[in-house]
Amino acid sequence: MKKGGLWILFGFILYIVGIGVFFTNRIMFLKKKEDDFIWNREVGAKRISPQALAQLPQTKVKVPSPFGYEIDCLFVHPYPNNKWMIFCHGITENKYNSVKYMNLFIERGFNAIIYDHRRHGLSGGKTSSYGHYEKWDLKAVIDELKKREGNDVNFGIHGESMGAATALLYGGTVCDDASFYIVDCPFSDLTEQLKYRLKVDFKIPSPLVMPIADAFLKLREGYTLKDVSPITAINEIQNPILFIHSANDDFILADMTRSLYEQKQGPKQLFIATKGVHAQSLNENMKEYEEALDKFLVQYGKMH
Repeated sequence: MKKGGLWILFGFILYIVGIGVFFTNRIMFLKKKEDDFIWNREVGAKRISPQALAQLPQTKVKVPSPFGYEIDCLFVHPYPNNKWMIFCHGITENKYNSVKYMNLFIERGFNAIIYDHRRHGLSGGKTSSYGHYEKWDLKAVIDELKKREGNDVNFGIHGESMGAATALLYGGTVCDDASFYIVDCPFSDLTEQLKYRLKVDFKIPSPLVMPIADAFLKLREGYTLKDVSPITAINEIQNPILFIHSANDDFILADMTRSLYEQKQGPKQLFIATKGVHAQSLNENMKEYEEALDKFLVQYGKMH
């Protein structure tokens, strides 16, 4: 091969490696918000009252992940009943972002579990996988709940953004044992979500990036983008789902939730909030959010 050809080949290899490493790093290590920032933001917005939270009966629990680290959980149990809600936060957040949702359910007679996903808050784990590995951590948390409260414990799952995708992937590919699911601003398919973000954030045609990023993700993390597809998993969920999204969400489009809602067979409800951007449906539409929640719980929230 002539020297010019070698340089072309070398440049092509550098391009492949550069694209693969850069974009998988973006996926695996998306910059998180600082824990202090999240706490101060939620307290400042009066979505957390430190005094009220401290007064709730609670137990700090470290749950072993099947992937070799600990999952940091807070079991909040003001009631002697066996009604529980488990809350899954979004990417870059931590369990304290879930307190505002938890408060709604405590007001409605539920005990609660908030916890940090892998690589977030006080949990271990080095990478994020947008629900692929997180769904097995969720199973570990649920197994711990069953160990403490009995296998017949009644529980629902609430998730926001990545946490919503995690809930759907759990119910659709691991075990559909939650009494119901509430999914707030989930993506329907990770491949489609990343294509959209590539277009918006980088102005790069996805065919130049996606196959390379996908191959490197498989090599580095052991899964492919098509493994993270709530819209495929949702066909296996028989139990009720409340779908929530803000119409003005420009990070994950509301059309993704509409597609999930349409694909879901069996009991379901849909609430599209008029105000707010990504993950702001509750913050910007408190009254309507609670009305949608109560409508769903009246119809489907009677625990088995």
